[in-house]
Amino acid sequence: MNSKLHAVCDSEGRPRTLFLTAGQVSDYTGAAALLSSLPPAKSLLADKGYDADLFRDALADRGINVCIPSKSNRKIHIPHDRATYRKRHKIENMFGKLKDWRRIHTRYDRYAHTFMSAIAIAAIVIFWI
Repeated sequence: MNSKLHAVCDSEGRPRTLFLTAGQVSDYTGAAALLSSLPPAKSLLADKGYDADLFRDALADRGINVCIPSKSNRKIHIPHDRATYRKRHKIENMFGKLKDWRRIHTRYDRYAHTFMSAIAIAAIVIFWI
């Protein structure tokens, strides 16, 4: 079984919202699901997988500054602030800390709800306790 974990993090790299999708599903699906749960923010950092005009427009409507590099197949590249994008390492570190838990790294759980529960428990222990 394959899955993708989407997360909304605060400026310290602590997860606020977690969402699990199937591995073959586009990142836009996870972005659309998390859009309603975004807290008030000045900017949003995301990787190339979230580069979609609909997602960018939805964030602009909410007054959120977007820092997403353009995909390589985009005809007109949209510039991004490289200095701001470097701060995304905090998000990658969050995923790395979650994967330090063997159960999450190797995905022992057969069912998605059980796997998501293990992720939630790990996130609470690592970042909030």
